[in-house]
This record gives sequence, structure tokens and C-alpha cells, in this order.
Amino acid sequence: MPLSVSLAPDITSTRTPGGMILLNTRTGRYWQLNETGALILEHLLAGGSCTSAVAELRIRHPEAADRVEADTKALLSSLKSAKLVTS
Repeated sequence: MPLSVSLAPDITSTRTPGGMILLNTRTGRYWQLNETGALILEHLLAGGSCTSAVAELRIRHPEAADRVEADTKALLSSLKSAKLVTS
């Protein structure tokens, strides 16, 4: 069963030319994701799984294929730790 990811209640996202900004509307604190981080988060928010995100990134970035899975899991873990997403 795929992991269901959604933005936490007080978090909004805005796409930028180089990635994405996540804003906590309650505290005013924000986080910036680069293009790859934004692609991963968008993929997960659209109902995709970590496995399918990794597969897509390996196609887009074959030179980094050996790091993609660990980096994707680390990003998701960081987003959860910062309470930006829920699953």
C-alpha cells in the first residue's frame, strides 16, 4: 500500500523557479526546497510512492542513481521531523 503524504494543516506551498517554498502560516517560519526536493514532494502529494519517486528520479538523473533512494527517504524523514507533512 502506498504511503499517503499530505501537507500539515498550517503549511502552504508555493512553486518557485528553482524549487518550492513551504510556509508555516501559524509561525511564519519557511523552508526552501530545491527543484529535486520539490519534484519529490509534489510526487508524494499527488499520491505517488517513494518507490515511484525514486524510479522517476533515476530516469531523470542516471548519474545519481545510486544515491536517489537514500536521498528521497532522507528528505521525507526531514519533512516529517519538521512537521511539514503528515503520513
